[in-house]
Amino acid sequence: MDPYWVPLGLTLLAGLATGLGGLATFFIKGFRRSHLSVLMGFAAGVMVYISFAELLEEAVEYAGFLHANMAFFGGILAMFLLDRVLPHHYLAEMAGFVSRSGQGRNEEDEEILSAGLLTALGIFLHNFPEGIVVFLSALHDPRLGLTLAVAIAMHNIPEGISVAMPIYYATGDRARAILYAFGSGLAEPMGALLTLLIFGSLLSGGFINLSLAFVAGIMVFISIHELLPLAHKTEHPEGASNGFLVGMVVMFITLVLL
Repeated sequence: MDPYWVPLGLTLLAGLATGLGGLATFFIKGFRRSHLSVLMGFAAGVMVYISFAELLEEAVEYAGFLHANMAFFGGILAMFLLDRVLPHHYLAEMAGFVSRSGQGRNEEDEEILSAGLLTALGIFLHNFPEGIVVFLSALHDPRLGLTLAVAIAMHNIPEGISVAMPIYYATGDRARAILYAFGSGLAEPMGALLTLLIFGSLLSGGFINLSLAFVAGIMVFISIHELLPLAHKTEHPEGASNGFLVGMVVMFITLVLL
């Protein structure tokens, strides 16, 4: 088991960085709906950029254009069907939702919470194959694994912000928002552990890359269908567009630097 401790530890550290993003809820005072619109646009920018610039691109390179895009649109279709089977109010009920006033649900908070939960799901599914990639890379070359873990940790921080802020706004529950941010990040060590315990050496690179494309489709659907429409429901919709652009730039910078 000794050779596996370092790769597993690297995936854990990378995943915990998502929770650090959730801690941003402690530093934002007087949080308003306009702020949330900017952050939801930011979340959409983060997920759309990383989907096309990293996940889908890598899948096309290693699995081929046709297969990668089939997996990508498969992810979109899966989320479309889930959206039809599991409407927004069910997601809110499953999360034990109570509004900021503590007096039950209202439609806007319900929609925002659902968007936050779907963002958490998208980030969770995105982090899962990332954990596998870091684990296998670290087994092959610990220095390569460390480089990848640092790069992933850097872009996991804004992802954690993207998860926590909608949930915090809708519920007023800082602890729950941070919990969801940490939970979405723990998918990385879970992916590594599953690889070790179940798949072992049988896990193929093709499977990993197709899963990246599938997750890219999920995140693009969440961004376009959930986050951006809600982000523009405000008196100043330009804030959502600005947040979207900033989110893409932030992800670009982290991927270039690391």
